[in-house]
Amino acid sequence: MQKLIAALALSGASAFVAPKAARAGVAVSETKADLEKLAVELNPIVGFWDPLSLADAEFWDTTNEQTIGFLRHAEIKHGRVAMAGFVGYCLHANGFQFPLHIPGDYTTKSPAELWDQVPTNGKLQILGFVAFLEFFGELGGRVGAPAHYMRGGLPGAYPSFKKYLNGVFPHPVPLDLYDPFGIFSNASPEKKARGRLIEINNGRLAMIGLFGFLSESKVPGSVPALGSIVLPYDGDYMAPLEPLHFLN
Repeated sequence: MQKLIAALALSGASAFVAPKAARAGVAVSETKADLEKLAVELNPIVGFWDPLSLADAEFWDTTNEQTIGFLRHAEIKHGRVAMAGFVGYCLHANGFQFPLHIPGDYTTKSPAELWDQVPTNGKLQILGFVAFLEFFGELGGRVGAPAHYMRGGLPGAYPSFKKYLNGVFPHPVPLDLYDPFGIFSNASPEKKARGRLIEINNGRLAMIGLFGFLSESKVPGSVPALGSIVLPYDGDYMAPLEPLHFLN
């Protein structure tokens, strides 16, 4: 729910106040005024709507601009995960599986039960890979990587594997996490800017859609349009967040 709230809240408006000046020595890229402008570009009907006043917040003794950078990056990242999860849910619910996957007895047709059937060693591999992606993504401003998203960097930007890992690993790294085949590398700045707007809107819709799947699976009939698609799930969605629960 925190992901959904952050995603929706940053599209909107609260009090119209002038953004605070950045603290000395800290580069910033976006202010509350930039969010107001971005909100109109994303959805001119809804506009700037911020019921929780997150655009005025200062998390962990940072500046308002740094907090905005953190929230913008978090929204984009969670939107990307939700888009992948939404597609993955639809594929698995229709019986599709990747030809190569972690060995295990996957007898269920319910995507919600899939995590429960992944072997412990498989869960450790998944969590370890995610931890590596998180660590590498936070290298902004270090080892020659572009600026961090809280210090003037572009929210949502991810460091290049090919640029920063080649020479570190004993074998070359041929692909990047973002745009692995270089499809968008030569796109114009205008096209890239429009693509970022589309990505944010699609990510927000995916977060709402994924919540619809989860709600219908736990409370049949809560999302009537999904009643004939989503299978019931009697497990605990929050179980993976319980300490070491996946090891039991």
